[in-house]
Amino acid sequence: MKVLFGVQGTGNGHISRANAISRELARYDDVFVDWILSGRPPNDLFQVRGKQSFKRGLTFVTRQGEVRYLATVKSNNVLTFARDVFTLELDHYDCLVSDYEPILSWAAKLRGKPVIGIGHQYAFNYQIPMQGDNRFNRALLRHFAPVDIGLGLHWHHFDQPILPPICDVPDGVLGHRSDKVVVYLPFEDQQEVLNQLRHISDHEFFVYGPDLSDADLGHVHTRALSREGFKKDLVSSSAVVTNAGFELISECLSLGIRLLAKPLNKQVEQLSNGAALSQLGYATVVDSITTAICKDWLRNSEAVLVTYPSVHEKLAMWLAQGRTQTVQSLSEELWARVEVHRGSALQKQIA
Repeated sequence: MKVLFGVQGTGNGHISRANAISRELARYDDVFVDWILSGRPPNDLFQVRGKQSFKRGLTFVTRQGEVRYLATVKSNNVLTFARDVFTLELDHYDCLVSDYEPILSWAAKLRGKPVIGIGHQYAFNYQIPMQGDNRFNRALLRHFAPVDIGLGLHWHHFDQPILPPICDVPDGVLGHRSDKVVVYLPFEDQQEVLNQLRHISDHEFFVYGPDLSDADLGHVHTRALSREGFKKDLVSSSAVVTNAGFELISECLSLGIRLLAKPLNKQVEQLSNGAALSQLGYATVVDSITTAICKDWLRNSEAVLVTYPSVHEKLAMWLAQGRTQTVQSLSEELWARVEVHRGSALQKQIA
């Protein structure tokens, strides 16, 4: 079976899922995968197995923690996007899969070819917590990368046929440095983030972000984006400060790491993620990152550990074996293996 798999590259979570699924699909000798990454230039974060191509695609422009819609319209080249859609070769593939990648999704839709969606955004086709929703945002979510079968991923099922998240973290015993905090706020002003953290000297902060380089500034350590370096710091940390993207928060929950989440303003997916985290009690959700907020959170927050199954392994098997199991059945099977641990129960798990 030959698969064409599209990946939206604007968020590292999409890339992390692709890396995880790629490793599992490589176990099947009769499955061959070609990959499309769009929305960002090629980089070493994308480590999939198989032929790769890179397209400009579509992306959002953000400044100071907020989506800028006018700048987004100006920055996207619609003619290039249309050309890539109409010239994308689909006829030689037995299966088309999109992780919210619009070129592949629209190429398949316009030619009447079925496409499978795997990703968090497809959960928004169901009744899940929403915030900042309006007709425009709902239409954008549904039509940005349309699919025929959408396998939505979320932290909880909300009584809907959606799946648990794909968590690309190493196996092994949990163990965290109590003073170590990883900070990943790519949509915020990085210097302002550093200014707020320099006043909290009883913790070691490892700050990853665009345009940052490796430097140790007392208890604040800046780091250039690195998949291996980030994972290493993540699994040894006790707390994470981040925006409300899906994949990193999923990984933190699977590791029992405390979370402070600041949703990207005017971005319905992140605002809705914040609403879901608050409803589930999985994180502290705030609308700004300040010294006072961080200090209070570090003193008073509690970690939550959610034991998600190996969803990427199951999905690779599902794709390789012909996709005969229904989405409802997949959902029920996977959620039956999920457990949530808090407080003393969490301490027993980690011990």
